[in-house]
Amino acid sequence: MELLQNIEIETAPNPTVAVIWLHGLGADGNDFVPLVNELDLSGLPGIRFVFPHAKTMPITINGGYVMRAWYDISGAELTRREDESGLRASQRDVEALIAREKARGIPASRIILAGFSQGCAMTLQTGMRHPEKLAGMLCLSGYLPLAGAVAGERTEESLATPVFMAHGTHDNVVPFARARESKEALLALGYGVEWHEYPMQHSLCLEEVRDISAWIRKVLA
Repeated sequence: MELLQNIEIETAPNPTVAVIWLHGLGADGNDFVPLVNELDLSGLPGIRFVFPHAKTMPITINGGYVMRAWYDISGAELTRREDESGLRASQRDVEALIAREKARGIPASRIILAGFSQGCAMTLQTGMRHPEKLAGMLCLSGYLPLAGAVAGERTEESLATPVFMAHGTHDNVVPFARARESKEALLALGYGVEWHEYPMQHSLCLEEVRDISAWIRKVLA
């Protein structure tokens, strides 16, 4: 299958770690490129950051306006009438990116899936169904999609993948309560979740960036 277009940044030649970072609705891979320079990666092995661009599609909640998205959203409720076919199609696209990193010599256990908002949903959608332990799932300002299907579809191997979840208590796009429900669902399934909350809206903050740096260092130790 054809790989998604993407931006790559390598922190050193011949990287031995990959971070596949998935953007939110209406953004593209450029959105989180500046974050690489803000993370404290000193002393870590070389990392290849991969920032893919989601395909474009009409988004129902935005009046059918065509934009980059991992799946359609029909309303503010997020989990009513979920776009299952879109979620599963994008899951295949993300899996293809994981497969390419493995083909380039980076094992699944050294690949982190990361995402913000819709990208967070895709990180969980893909990482929990992946047939190998990943280095981690970094889940920012998002939620667990297709929650009713996860128990029957998640892999035993994925239970060993560490999860970082962070959310703003004043988020007006993905409600804080929805994120907390997602965290509780993951804990109930047996995942190890490191949870962080911040007094912010649908965004990132400096304290969060520091916590992300610390978590990356921990899972790569």
